[in-house]
Amino acid sequence: MQKRRMEAFQFDSSVVLFGGAKLGQVSQEEADRSITFALENGINHFDTAASYGHAEERMGPLMKKHRSGIFLATKTGQRTKEEAKKEIYRSLERLQVDFVDLLQLHAIGDLTELDKALGKGGAIEAALEAKEEGVVKAIGITGHGHQAPATHLEALRRYPFETVLTPLNYRLYSMPAYREAFDALLAETTSRKVPLRVIKAIAKRPWDSGEERNYATWYKPWDEQKVIDACVQFVLSFEGIAGFASAGDVHLLPKIVSAVDRLGELSQEDAETILREAHDYESPFGAPTSIG
Repeated sequence: MQKRRMEAFQFDSSVVLFGGAKLGQVSQEEADRSITFALENGINHFDTAASYGHAEERMGPLMKKHRSGIFLATKTGQRTKEEAKKEIYRSLERLQVDFVDLLQLHAIGDLTELDKALGKGGAIEAALEAKEEGVVKAIGITGHGHQAPATHLEALRRYPFETVLTPLNYRLYSMPAYREAFDALLAETTSRKVPLRVIKAIAKRPWDSGEERNYATWYKPWDEQKVIDACVQFVLSFEGIAGFASAGDVHLLPKIVSAVDRLGELSQEDAETILREAHDYESPFGAPTSIG
């Protein structure tokens, strides 16, 4: 498993982040099998959230057992200090750990949500208290939607977040306004040595209304190995990206790991040709109204 250095944490992170959303609706046996597969294949960076169904509870038994060897991140989607503080400690109980390496303010994809989280009595105050108490080692930010990169850039101006998790894939980056916003964010995180981690790497498009959902993901994912290879190669072609979160279905993880194992077998030109010519490829967030 390829690793990239998160200098601020003095940690060599696997380029694949085990996305905890995939465990939200599975049995403990399925969760154990998926986590064990991840560990056996060199994944040492696990990222989950309080809002991912039973994910934290499913991760708990193996997180407790393997705590010393992994970078463990979770998220709170609460916006007030009181509710966020409760959620942080509930996450620790579910994960069966004494601390997390990273607590992220979750789903902040526009300035309205940013204002709530960073305002007086907002979730940032709970995160700072938890950090002072030693149960949170670092504070990050995440978000979805076309405005996420611009919002996260503004977030860094207001508070020195220690990580950023934002969307990126070939289709999003092909949108000029999104590319401009993402490049500005990447330049800032690189300058600050803030690990930039990305989501939606293998997202194909939104699910259609009434469409049969054969994967437990919020979007329709690519599942053809050739296209997954190209998606993974594309996001990891950015040197300033520390890694990408695996898709939210346990059945896709082996294909994602396989894509990382074969990095470099495709030329960058061939990877982008595959993605450029891919049929039915759209932004996972639908048609943008505005970006930035």
